[in-house]
Amino acid sequence: MILRIENLHKQYKNVKAVDGVSFEIKKGEIFGLLGPNGAGKTTVIKMISTLTKPDEGFIEVKGFDVVKNRHDVRKAVAVVPQENNLDGDLTVHDNLLVYAALRRVPDAKRKVLEVMERFGIASKRNELVDKLSGGQKRRVIIARVMLAEPELILLDEPTLGLDPSIRREIWNLIVQIKNRGKSILLTTHYTEEAESLCDRVAIMSSGKIKRMGTPEELINEAGRFVLETSGQDGCRVFRIVRSRDELDEAMKENGSAACTVRDARLEDVVVIEGGINEHGA
Repeated sequence: MILRIENLHKQYKNVKAVDGVSFEIKKGEIFGLLGPNGAGKTTVIKMISTLTKPDEGFIEVKGFDVVKNRHDVRKAVAVVPQENNLDGDLTVHDNLLVYAALRRVPDAKRKVLEVMERFGIASKRNELVDKLSGGQKRRVIIARVMLAEPELILLDEPTLGLDPSIRREIWNLIVQIKNRGKSILLTTHYTEEAESLCDRVAIMSSGKIKRMGTPEELINEAGRFVLETSGQDGCRVFRIVRSRDELDEAMKENGSAACTVRDARLEDVVVIEGGINEHGA
């Protein structure tokens, strides 16, 4: 097991950003945290990478506690953040070389050339980062973290804001990283991304994990899902979820209702959970 998280909590003022989260990641696995903005996904990444401390619970990376063994954890983990944190005034090559020096990567010059070739940015080596497209910058950021050969890569919304065609190019890079035996935690709000890339997925909302399993398990569960509601709030939830074409009404009488999902996708699980969470049925 490369990562173990148990009963994780983090609160900012009056907001519970992470509320009792538990999961594990196996070696060589892509594990997805799927949910909307504000679900708590980035906060989980910040705690794993030792940027912020948990209020309760614990996190272990390769058996190292993230609070007590920060140095060992940081050697094993690399983060691809949502935002572009490259130096725009440096070339692609120099950005990678600076990072390699900071991480004390042996044989850095050779390694930089190697990752540029592997991630398809060798032709851009002498270009200033500010001149690159959004997709090219993402390639550089991903290539950069691979210089130190981390065992666990944390990808925080790696395709956010990219065109669909560029997004699929980044997906191919992520699969390439997995094929090198790396473990990956991927946060995303794109259901298609989670379904295509992840071995297992946890659906997050309001700081909690609502459902967890393989994409196939979650989809099959949605196909069997029966939503039963009652009362005024329950009827509002029913109206939200029954607006989907794939939902069949099974019963509606005396202020109560039930429905099932046909031809389910991972997106349907998220929609149903979102309706329940919003209205508290």
